[in-house]
Amino acid sequence: MRLTLYTDYSLRVLLFLGAKKPEELSTIKEISDAYGISKNHLMKVTHELGKMGYIETIRGRGGGIRLAMQPEDIIIGQVVRQTEEDFYLVDCFNPESVGCVISPVCSLKGALNKALHAYISILDEYALSDFLHSKDEIAALLFNQP
Repeated sequence: MRLTLYTDYSLRVLLFLGAKKPEELSTIKEISDAYGISKNHLMKVTHELGKMGYIETIRGRGGGIRLAMQPEDIIIGQVVRQTEEDFYLVDCFNPESVGCVISPVCSLKGALNKALHAYISILDEYALSDFLHSKDEIAALLFNQP
């Protein structure tokens, strides 16, 4: 399974903000520069993360974004579920698709579905905080860029 860039960027934003001190604000430009990714993409990502309640946005002069939740309360599997458009591993998973002619009798679909649930289940075992043990090293790589 491959996650979309949207989910990838969402996780990166959360890691960036999680590596900051809780009271510190960040800007989309800082995050964009640190990862070398499009500011426009990040604007959409941060807007949606705010609507989902993961980040807080402060408008105005001196504004920015920060985590709205404790890192231990941000469950990675839930973030993935909320940021992925769909989980159609194969065409027959899509109810709007014409599908495969053997779909009514194919047992591969069941195995793939089971694998998908196992994948997400593993991600449910992790919170953002589990990936911030090397917070200083992450901060050094992200915040000390030329």
